[in-house]
This record gives sequence, structure tokens and C-alpha cells, in this order.
Amino acid sequence: MTTLQQTIRPAARPREWKAIVVLILLIPVLWSPPFLFRFFLYQPFNIPSGSMAPTLMVGDYVFAAKYAYGYGRYSFPFAPSLISGRVLAAEPEHGDVVVFRTPKDTSVDYVKRVVGLPGDRIQMRQGQLFLNDRPVTRVALANGLAGPACGLDGSVKVKRWRETLPNGNSYITYDCVENGYYDNTNVYTVPPGHFFVLGDNRDNSSDSRVMATIGFIPMDNLVGRVTRIFWSLDEDGEPHMERLGKVW
Repeated sequence: MTTLQQTIRPAARPREWKAIVVLILLIPVLWSPPFLFRFFLYQPFNIPSGSMAPTLMVGDYVFAAKYAYGYGRYSFPFAPSLISGRVLAAEPEHGDVVVFRTPKDTSVDYVKRVVGLPGDRIQMRQGQLFLNDRPVTRVALANGLAGPACGLDGSVKVKRWRETLPNGNSYITYDCVENGYYDNTNVYTVPPGHFFVLGDNRDNSSDSRVMATIGFIPMDNLVGRVTRIFWSLDEDGEPHMERLGKVW
């Protein structure tokens, strides 16, 4: 026993001291305002696709509030897979724009709008959203230019709707294609501990309607709630200042 201890200790001591030194050196970083802001409060993301147009466009840079729904496995980079559940957990509200990971691909961050919570019944009928068997209020707006968000020429106009959920959250959606592939669906009943998301660009969004790849999202897979566009660049790389502000 004595011989074995003497053999192990000299080899272990340098590693222990190295770990202690690294931790000491990291203390100023871990407690620095930028680190605390990035890892505990707001995380920046850029928008790479038009699935949430016109609310979020390619070239937008947004902040997601990580504290909004509590902290879980996907709240922090490199979190161990053994972590489960959430601390200070809270459910999103209908209409929240959220960042999340899917059960089938936890390496990619997605951003969509929450339209269904546990127990809700969701269905699309002729392009209109039904929540718990009732049509969600929508008002037709003047047709607008959607361009690349709908895969169309920049001069082609598409239908736009002002959609208002029962809790009052309101936003604009694009209707790029008449009678699109997911404009008519079965009824989806959201299971406990999950939520259902849609993209505001209804005909160009892979979302919870696509059960094979997205489907219902576990609450534990939430990263944060998108709160604000803090920077935006247009197609030519020029600042798009009129897009800066709060996300509804």
C-alpha cells in the first residue's frame, strides 16, 4: 500500500497543481462582465435563413435572453450530456420567438415562434392556424415584396397576414404559396413537457409540422427567448438600421 501511494502521488501532484493554476487564472474571465453577459444573460445569434421572415431576416443579429425560461443543458456551451431538467424553469408563452435545439439534432440552434404549449391542439387549415379547434385571428395586409425569403424574384409580391394569438401576441406572416404543402395538416396534440413551433414564413419553414425532423420540442431543449435585433445587414452588406429594435 505504501509503495503504491508513493508511486501515484508524485505523478498526480503536477496535474493537480496545473488544474488549480488554470482555475485561478480563469477566475477573472469567469467573473468578467462580458462572460457573465454572454453565458448567463443574453446570447447573440445571427439569422442564416428566411424561415422567420418577415420578423427575422437573413443578416439580422439578435439577442436571446437565456434567463427567460431558466437554465438547462443547452444554456451553456460544452455542457455535459448528463445534465437534465432546468433550474428556475418557466414555460414560454404563446407567440414567443425562441431559440432551441431539436431532439434529433442537438448540435444546431433553431429559431421559431411558439404557437402550442402542453395540451394544446394545433392544426393548419387552408393556410390558417387553428389553436384548440378555433381559428387564430388573422387580418389580410397589403401584399408585400418577400424576395429571397420566398425564393422569388425581388419584384414579386406575396400575401401577408397579421396574426394575433388569444393572449394578444401579434405578428406578420408570409403566405408565399397558395395551398402549400403544410397549409393543411392533421391535428397535433402537444404532449406534456413540450411545445410546438412554426416559422412566420409559413411556406418556407421546417418546423413542428415536420414530425420526422423537428416535431414537438422538449422544454429542456430551450436556449432562450429572442428579445431584440441589435444589428442587421442587407444583401449588399450595408447596415439595415431600420430593422434594429424589439422582436415581437
